[in-house]
Amino acid sequence: MAFDIEMIRKVYNELPVKIDAARKLVGRPLTLAEKILFAHLHVDMETKPFQRGKDYVDFAPDRVAMQDATAQMALLQFMQAGRAQVAVPSTVHCDHLIQAKTGAKEDLTTALSTNREVYEFLSSVCNKYGLGFWKPGAGIIHQVVLENYAFPGGLMIGTDSHTPNAGGLGMLAIGVGGADASDVMAGLAWELKWPKLIGIKLTGRLNGWTSSKDIILKVAGILTVKGGTGAIVEYFGDGADGLSATGKATICNMGAEIGATCSVFAYDEKMSTYLKATDREDIAGLADEIRQHLRPDDEVYANPENFYDQVIEIDLNTLEPHVNGPYTPDLAWPISKFAEAVRANNWPETLEVALIGSCTNSSYEDISRSASIAKQAVDKKLKTKSEFTITPGSEQVRYTVEKDGFLDTFDSMGGVVLANACGPCIGQWARHIDDPNRKNSIITSFNRNFAKRNDSYAGTHAFVASPEIVTAFAIAGNLTFNPLTDTLTNEDGQEVMLDEPTGVEVPPNGFSVEDAGYQAPAEDGNTVEVLVSSESQRLQLLEPFKAWEGTDVKNLRLLIKAKGKCTTDHISMAGPWLKFRGHLDNISNNMLIGALNSFNDSVDRVKNQLTGEYGPVPATARAYKAAGIGSIVVGDENYGEGSSREHAAMEPRFLGVRAILVKSFARIHETNLKKQGMLALTFANKEDYDKIQEDDIIDIEGLTSFAPDQPLTVALLHSNGITERITVNHTYNQQQIEWFVAGAALNIIRKKAGL
Repeated sequence: MAFDIEMIRKVYNELPVKIDAARKLVGRPLTLAEKILFAHLHVDMETKPFQRGKDYVDFAPDRVAMQDATAQMALLQFMQAGRAQVAVPSTVHCDHLIQAKTGAKEDLTTALSTNREVYEFLSSVCNKYGLGFWKPGAGIIHQVVLENYAFPGGLMIGTDSHTPNAGGLGMLAIGVGGADASDVMAGLAWELKWPKLIGIKLTGRLNGWTSSKDIILKVAGILTVKGGTGAIVEYFGDGADGLSATGKATICNMGAEIGATCSVFAYDEKMSTYLKATDREDIAGLADEIRQHLRPDDEVYANPENFYDQVIEIDLNTLEPHVNGPYTPDLAWPISKFAEAVRANNWPETLEVALIGSCTNSSYEDISRSASIAKQAVDKKLKTKSEFTITPGSEQVRYTVEKDGFLDTFDSMGGVVLANACGPCIGQWARHIDDPNRKNSIITSFNRNFAKRNDSYAGTHAFVASPEIVTAFAIAGNLTFNPLTDTLTNEDGQEVMLDEPTGVEVPPNGFSVEDAGYQAPAEDGNTVEVLVSSESQRLQLLEPFKAWEGTDVKNLRLLIKAKGKCTTDHISMAGPWLKFRGHLDNISNNMLIGALNSFNDSVDRVKNQLTGEYGPVPATARAYKAAGIGSIVVGDENYGEGSSREHAAMEPRFLGVRAILVKSFARIHETNLKKQGMLALTFANKEDYDKIQEDDIIDIEGLTSFAPDQPLTVALLHSNGITERITVNHTYNQQQIEWFVAGAALNIIRKKAGL
């Protein structure tokens, strides 16, 4: 029996009527994404033919999922809402705080000790307010959600940017900040700008070394890290129906790397097979009854260009395996061109570490295909040249692949199995390296490869590929190796080639697990006490942010003018900072320490206009705050790309930053800023970025008449006494302006609760 089956039954009972009404309303056939969106409109939302990329719309998600790093702040906010229970099914998954160091057992034991205070807090909050709790070691949030909670036609939000993983089971699953999650758990509507639609038609069949991972690596190369912003990506075609459910999930997961709101596949036999394999025959049966409503209308398939804003076609028959990177997930190289690129760019050819797993590629199918290559290494007497690690996606997957012998195979080739957790993918990795400053190369089957993301070392060149390609590289130990064409010399001096990988989508003998790691909430949460010590360095109860003062914001100091890529990892680093995710004051000491200052090309070194001295970004912000002076951050394109972490918005708010002014925003980060009462502004003329000077004193004018679609003015008082005014834009609607006026969206919830 599936979790929350009555909720799912209700969704399916209402879906056909809602979709028929929506089809009549817009007067045309519907894509799958449109069907799910219309079927999940909030009860108070006026229904109309919404304009893509323009209209803000209120939705009623079916469920909420949170990982332990983001859940802390989300639940600290929810605790201020005054509710006794969460309004929708919600879960917490402990996967981010386990550091990969020596191996699964030892690392988990260390994490349980090191993070005990946080785990006990999360467990008690779940008990009190009715959330499901997945204990440390249970698995990575997205794999656990796919195995237990995702269902075709549903809508969920999650406090992690890779929440779209659930699109592999036909669900619209969207990454959000913790403030959005706390709103929905408090029973409020969830707001999203009606997305644009990108259709990707897949034809043919994958073959040989090519896998689902190569589809999204190819798409990332086409669309870049910004190309999917504000859009849902919908995959269709005979090639889409031929992919496994977990392969579909891999593609949807990494859709976050093109900025997409989410990605989704239509319900098909592959999804039905996976639902049944994961003990959800009841959902498969219900979905089969309304199958036509869980797929785009036939006319959409026939003429996709009439229904999508952009259509891309990929022939799987001719698709090559890809390797993407370094430093950005959209630098795509077909395997036939990769060795040439390595040499031409003088990237380190020697591969030091190869890592497979993570939330993107840790399914049974992924592990089985990788293991088929590992077995060849043993059978053909090939010695692995690189370090090799394996991260299972869940305890269910780990237990099953161990039962089926795959972990023994990896052990035979020298692989190290890490805990069922995010680990190196998010920087939770105590890497073994002799000189952290030297240039080096690693390759992973993860999703992101920004500079310093995996191991915090600027010299690390990180590349992304499928698990089977990563495994082949581990054996070769050199990035110029092409497993499709090249030979390797074995221990007997013979030249041998690796055969094509083989694998199976679901375990032939079924999934098995002794303890999946799930803890149901207490039947009576009223008796549960949530304790947060005032002396804690890990947890801190929140104080509401102050409301807007009712005037233009004046005399701001420029905190930093960030140059180039500034992701949420640059704004609020993960790795060792994860331990402070529940303590806003402490974690604010990492604010923007990874951003490049355009005035000196240095990180964490900005000018304090009060003293004229240069120092760390957080300390400078604290100095301005202590003096009663606000500050402003200026940034480049796609500011806030990457993780959903709302800390990247809360930290500037906490340290007195009043506005973020950039060339363009990543979607989740812009929303997070709005939720926290910040001004998220963009240059009307992007060249005005160059007008910002290091010693500027800055005013934001027009706030007393702040209104949707009305630009604001920024006045720059330069050190030479000249004032220069520039026009800045925003995307605030009336409700979001109310968040700004109140000081944060949470303040409005508190007011409604009488707090």
